[in-house]
Parts: sequence; C-alpha cells; structure tokens
Amino acid sequence: MTFAEFQLDDSLEKTLSKAGFKEATSIQKLAIPVALEGRDILASAPTGTGKTLAFLLPAIQYLLDFPRRDPGFARVLVMTPTRELAYQIFEQVQQLIMLTDLHAGVITGGINYGSHKETLEKNNDILVATPGRLIEYLDNESFHADEVEVLILDEADRMLDMGFVGEMNRIILEAKRRRQTMLFSATLDGNGVKRFSERALREPVLLEAAPPRREKAKILQWMHAADDAAHKLALLVHILKQEEVSKVIVFVKTRERLATLTGQLEAAGLKCCWLQGEMPQDKRQLALQRFSNGQVRILVATDVAARGLDIDDISHVINYDMPRTADVYVHRIGRTGRAGKKGTAISLVEAHDIAVVGKVERYTEQPLKRRFIEGLRPKHKEAKAPTKQKKPKTAAKKKALKKAAKAKA
Repeated sequence: MTFAEFQLDDSLEKTLSKAGFKEATSIQKLAIPVALEGRDILASAPTGTGKTLAFLLPAIQYLLDFPRRDPGFARVLVMTPTRELAYQIFEQVQQLIMLTDLHAGVITGGINYGSHKETLEKNNDILVATPGRLIEYLDNESFHADEVEVLILDEADRMLDMGFVGEMNRIILEAKRRRQTMLFSATLDGNGVKRFSERALREPVLLEAAPPRREKAKILQWMHAADDAAHKLALLVHILKQEEVSKVIVFVKTRERLATLTGQLEAAGLKCCWLQGEMPQDKRQLALQRFSNGQVRILVATDVAARGLDIDDISHVINYDMPRTADVYVHRIGRTGRAGKKGTAISLVEAHDIAVVGKVERYTEQPLKRRFIEGLRPKHKEAKAPTKQKKPKTAAKKKALKKAAKAKA
C-alpha cells in the first residue's frame, strides 16, 4: 500500500515523496485509515516499524482539514518518555509541515526554563513534550491543555514503567475537550497499559502490528560467555577493534558502570562518547551529534538510549551488561538493523546473567547462538539457569493432601 492511497493533503504527499517514503509499513497501513476517521486507537507496534508517521500524518491532516480560527496553545500534543525521542519526533514533525503554515514546538527537561518561553507564548499547532517538564508548565499556568484536540501518547508502556502514571492521568484530565486519543505501545502485555487505556480512550480500535519475518531476521544475534569482568572487558575490546564494527552502541546497566567502562575503553585506545540519565540536554545533544556524524564510532549508554534513538547506520549493538528484562533487550537491539539494513547484536554473558538469557530466548522465541573467539575462549563451562525450587509443604497442607488422597481412594 502506497502513501498516495491514503489521499493525504498535497503538501504532505510532496514532502513524503521528497523524503523517499513510498510504501507504508504494517502499522501505518493499520493505523492511518482508522486515525483519519477520528477514532481512538490502542496500538502495539515493535520498535523500528514506522509508528511515528502512523500517528503524525493523520494528526497533521486533521489540522489542515480544520484550520485554526484563533491563536492559542497546541491543538495536537505528543507525549513521549525521553528527551531523545521527543527531539526525533519534533524533527520529523518539522519535516512533514515544511510546506504548510503549521507551527510546532518541543518541551523537555534538561533545558533552561527561559528557552521554552517562546515555544509556550507563540501560536503553536503541534507540541512534542516529555511528561515531567510539561506538568510543571501546567502547574504554573504557562501551558493549558484544554485546547488539545488530538492527544498522542507514544511509548506509553515506557512512560508508565518510568513512573509517569500520575503525570499521564493529569494530562488526560486536563485535555478533557480532546476529540481523539492515540496510544502507542511496544507491547500491550501486562495490566498497566490496559488499565490506563481504559481511562484514556473511548471505544478504541485495537491494532497490533508484528514486524514481518524478514524484519526479525535482519538482526544477527549471538552471545559470548565470559568467565569474569576482566575476561568480559577483553572480549569487548577485541570486538570493538574489528573493522566491521563501524558504529556501535555498548549498553550498560548503571551510570557507575558507564563511568568505569568509558575510562577502560579510553585507556585501551578506543575513543568513545556516552549517554546517561540526568545528563544536561546540551551534553546529550553533543554526544549524539558526534556519534551520528561519525566523529566517534562508539557510544556507551545506559537504557536511556534503548528507545527512541533513531540512527540508521548503527552496525552493532553490544550488551556489555545484560538488561534486567527481555523486553528491554528487544528495544536495545532494535537500535541496529534499521531502515532496511542488517545489524548485529552481541551479548557478553557472565554466569549470573544466564537466567536473563533464558528469559530473552523465551521472549524472542529464538536461541542466542554461542560463539567463541580464539585466544579468548572461556575457561569454565556455561552456567546452568537456576531452577525454581518447590516451596516446602506445611504440616497443615500435608495433612489436607493425605485426607484428599484417602477420599479419592
């Protein structure tokens, strides 16, 4: 299905054509026609499936079909969990509205409050924001959400995981006059998203888009067993020195680990930049700029980069620390193999990580291949995943079981 079949405004069609967008992805085919009808949407779309266009195109089309009569605050509000994702969505908005008279703004934490003054005071049609900072502006009445007509909650599961449930509830209450709400989530598993969607959405259309098999196969995945921290570092340094590792994200669990590892890599002659939470926005943007334009080919990051980092030419993702959950693993490796290219995801696994490996294999429904590097083979056998131990039966429970057994006899 081509974008021309959606019968969008000429300005949007020209912009899409110029940007090279021709065929719609699975989530775009599902979501755009429904959204253009003004229906509420509850959508599940894995990372890298093009969901940003799936919600932006119908929202912009609505603004073009029903132009603003009076100046005021944003009519379309896009809420997203991280600064990186907010700025990437904002850049795509700017690209899509370049041939229109629409205006857009972005508000996130990590920016001086004065920098947002113009965004809040000028006539805005579309606002992209992270929850925390936007609530501050609601509190001091610098922003009013009662003019929001289309509310888009992107990566809602991540926002809920990050503890923004109060802020999200506040937004859906403040934007009470909205005519349409679109909620996009990487997964609809668990009760959190479902419970929230019941409060936020009115008779939503449920859409679930799984990536096609060829998309799943684009990322080659394997693991290396590591005896200890020193062995793991040696494996990482060896891999990073390979010619084919042209642009790589190395994921770690904590900021403390990040600080240690970046120092170790620099000592090994490997230049790197880094990304972590609670990092000033100007430093974040500088690190991403250096990484994107190829000044530095290694980015060491915590899970703040697991979602929303959309850089097309990342060749490798390396899990130096395994993530705590399997879904975060999927988001991490989704940073490679984008825009139709192939990618590689490598996990460095110590004995204490084996349980997570099992979770990942069950979640992705595919085994992580075991590979070895000559000269760096592990000295120990791979640890076995711990088995769940049965709880000892209490005396009362034993008595009840005996009684039941006698009754059956």
